[in-house]
Amino acid sequence: MQKPWRVSTIFAAISTLILSGCSGFGGINLERVGAADTVTYFKVALNQTEQHPSFKALEKFGADISKKTNGRYKVEVFPNEQLGSQQEVLQMVKSGAIEMAIVSGTQLENVNQDFRVLNMPTTFSSIQHQISVLQDQNIVGDLFASLADTENITVLGGYTQGARHVYTTYGPVQTPQDLHGKKIRVQESDMHIRMIELMGGSATPLSYGEVYSALQAGVLDGAENNEVSFNTARHMEVAPYYSFTNHLVGLDYMIMRHDLLAAMPAADRELFYETWYDSMDYHTQLWIDYTAESVKIAKENGAKFNSVDSAAFREALSPIVDQFLQTDYQHQLYTEIRNADQQEGKK
Repeated sequence: MQKPWRVSTIFAAISTLILSGCSGFGGINLERVGAADTVTYFKVALNQTEQHPSFKALEKFGADISKKTNGRYKVEVFPNEQLGSQQEVLQMVKSGAIEMAIVSGTQLENVNQDFRVLNMPTTFSSIQHQISVLQDQNIVGDLFASLADTENITVLGGYTQGARHVYTTYGPVQTPQDLHGKKIRVQESDMHIRMIELMGGSATPLSYGEVYSALQAGVLDGAENNEVSFNTARHMEVAPYYSFTNHLVGLDYMIMRHDLLAAMPAADRELFYETWYDSMDYHTQLWIDYTAESVKIAKENGAKFNSVDSAAFREALSPIVDQFLQTDYQHQLYTEIRNADQQEGKK
């Protein structure tokens, strides 16, 4: 894929302001970043295990960037929330305590609601559409740089969470009517609560760790998530009917200290982005492979998979755009992302 580069343009207007007075921020002498006789270390926070595709992709990213820079840059990944929760590591990147972190889309919504566009049902039609947009600086460049001057954070891109679908205890879902009155677990987000309501269900916010027992006890009639979580959390044992509603393609962001990224020599910064985009592609393939394996395992454990009336679900979800996109910029960004999908389909 040809990646549109606009990194120098993104940093030109904001880097000088951030860097003035930030030399040595977080224990790193920014004037020495990338120097031939120094090693710059990057701590990366992750809330997933060592078996997760995100950890494997980050490990490869670290190995690749070290090789390409002859060891001038070293990346160390801290999985399993070793450095703190996602809310905590977001603040740690901002303060300069750590250099990078993987955080969910909802975390950045809390800082800038423009990120809501990328976490909205109907925005992305597929993983491939999502990743192509995340790597297109002409579409997301301004958004990903929007936290630099206020939060000292640049968004490099992200890893897919895959397409999310509905699974239930009582039988297959084919239309929104099949969810009517059913208690469906959803993440604690106003937009996602409304998403389930529009799809016909009764939205029930609940922590992820409680979902299995709630399904087992009948407190929930179903949940929504990707095939990987359906498998790894063993939800297929208590809610074996998996319906491909494809209502949302989830996203985790890679955030980085802006002052550190801006202090890199321009050539190193371009190389850093190039290697990160390669990591995104690698993660995507890992995710696709792991998804196929998860479906196979779920079927072996008795799960049933079925298609749905996709047009009916798209129509049901259509009001969410006008309800949650509240500015001209948000509507413009949504339109550009949707148009990118149509252009990709014409190739």
